[in-house]
Amino acid sequence: MDKKRKGLRFGSGFYLTLIMLFFYVPILYVVVFSFNNSKSLTSFTGFSLMWYEKMFANRTMMESIYYTVLVAVIATVVSTVVGTITAIGLSKSRRLVREVVTQINNLPVMNPDIVTAISLMLFFISINMKTGLLTLILAHITFCIPYVILSIMPKLRQLDDNVAEAALDLGATPWQALTKVIIPQIKDAILSGALIAFSMSFDDFVISFFTTGPGINNISIYVYTMYKRINPSINALSSLIILVIATVLVIVNVVPMLKNRKKREIEA
Repeated sequence: MDKKRKGLRFGSGFYLTLIMLFFYVPILYVVVFSFNNSKSLTSFTGFSLMWYEKMFANRTMMESIYYTVLVAVIATVVSTVVGTITAIGLSKSRRLVREVVTQINNLPVMNPDIVTAISLMLFFISINMKTGLLTLILAHITFCIPYVILSIMPKLRQLDDNVAEAALDLGATPWQALTKVIIPQIKDAILSGALIAFSMSFDDFVISFFTTGPGINNISIYVYTMYKRINPSINALSSLIILVIATVLVIVNVVPMLKNRKKREIEA
């Protein structure tokens, strides 16, 4: 039995190691070659920051970064607010209404991106809306809202409805009950939904490609237009994105841990 257990542990550990290597070696490869002093993507010839300098000097790339961040931030804020309000409203609705809206909400998530992209493009054309930054933002808000709702609904199911009703009985207004009772209990789910919305918007290509206009490109579209040309500046851009994402993840996970530890120390 001990030999079998050791064998299973070794096998599971080896399998986990292979998965981790599969995911992280390409990322490490990109980061390392972003500091290469030549265009080669196969041999590291020396350390240099030239590709970072060229990245910041490339106006088109800087514009794509600006539009990507702008659209992602707006889409995240709007979809988080709308998704949170919708999820709370659904939790207080009749079962039939809740199930129907939930199934409708699942459609954009289950649909292939190409179907959603063409649908939004045809919709904007049908109402004679010129594609550009506004249509790009509206498209991103549209496909981000379902993910926010899906993130918040499970947490709302765990809440005790009597708590909000007790707050109302004690004299709280509906707004106070919402902001001081319900939202504090689901803030972690709201944050998770916002992070998912931001990552979905930041990473999107297909829907962005069909709903944007001339001169409005995000990072994914910019990279797509350069796939036939070797440009190590993309490695530098990817490395900066990895750094930002890693920093956000550390802040989101470490800060609450430090707060909880400080709280426990004070209580002790």
